[in-house]
Amino acid sequence: MKAQRKDMFTQLLERYNTEGEAFLQHVVTRDKSWVHHCDPECKAQSMEYRYKNSQSPRKFKVIASAKKVLFTIFWDMEGVVHMEILERGQTVNTERYISTLQALKLRLRRVRRDKDSILQLDNVRLHTSRQIQDALRQLELTILPHPAYSPDLAPFDYHLFPRLTKYLMGHR
Repeated sequence: MKAQRKDMFTQLLERYNTEGEAFLQHVVTRDKSWVHHCDPECKAQSMEYRYKNSQSPRKFKVIASAKKVLFTIFWDMEGVVHMEILERGQTVNTERYISTLQALKLRLRRVRRDKDSILQLDNVRLHTSRQIQDALRQLELTILPHPAYSPDLAPFDYHLFPRLTKYLMGHR
């Protein structure tokens, strides 16, 4: 496993050394996250200034909304390329994911006309299925090799989704 990861990273590093920044400009990555429609404020967010002798406001116990959506976002160096929202109860199956890839390809043609995109996907079963691989070939989407168990290659978890969750807090 470690040897396979090392080989993949060596391959990517060689490609970067050959192509430079142009290589990175072509990479489109994808991630997904469940986001609540309406999250209650945490204590730090609901703090307010009050005088020393005044009563503190009452805090009621609030639970997070059961309504949530699955955000699937594709982005590159320039920003978000394509985004889809999946309501709770819907599932991402092969047909749904192929239609997402088709929509992504159309969006890439419109937004990033001048470059061939390289898609970075993790190694979940859905992405490695024969039907998805056939669809990727048919859509002429190049896949960037992705070593298993490499969360450091998913910057959404550290940058995008925390900000998105904070923005949506209190919205319905």
